[in-house]
Amino acid sequence: MTRSASQFDLARLFAALSDRTRLRLLNLMNRREVCVCYFVQILGQSQPKISRHLAYLRRARIVDARREGKWMHYSIRQPANAGAAAILEATLRSFEGDREMQADVARLSRACCQLEPFVALKGAPTPARMEA
Repeated sequence: MTRSASQFDLARLFAALSDRTRLRLLNLMNRREVCVCYFVQILGQSQPKISRHLAYLRRARIVDARREGKWMHYSIRQPANAGAAAILEATLRSFEGDREMQADVARLSRACCQLEPFVALKGAPTPARMEA
């Protein structure tokens, strides 16, 4: 059964936003599509753990996934529900003042520009900026 915009599950959205790792993932996806391998390297967590968190965000209907060969790419999906979209946007804006979130984005930028401490990412697709 598909829910309409008016039936968006706000409780599930708030639950998805209640975990620091999931917030860090959303921060890294803010206006870009990111391959799961970057999340693993930047957050220093196992691929299964990252995948579980990404699945949680997908069930909350705020993240989309796309496969390209062996790579899985993730991006933020704006909820059709105006209230949920406003909550998500406010959450993303709040990361601008968070040092850990900004350090994660800096590590992502470095990983995209140079593979040197990120040798495990050799051959990984570079995160792509999304249209606003």
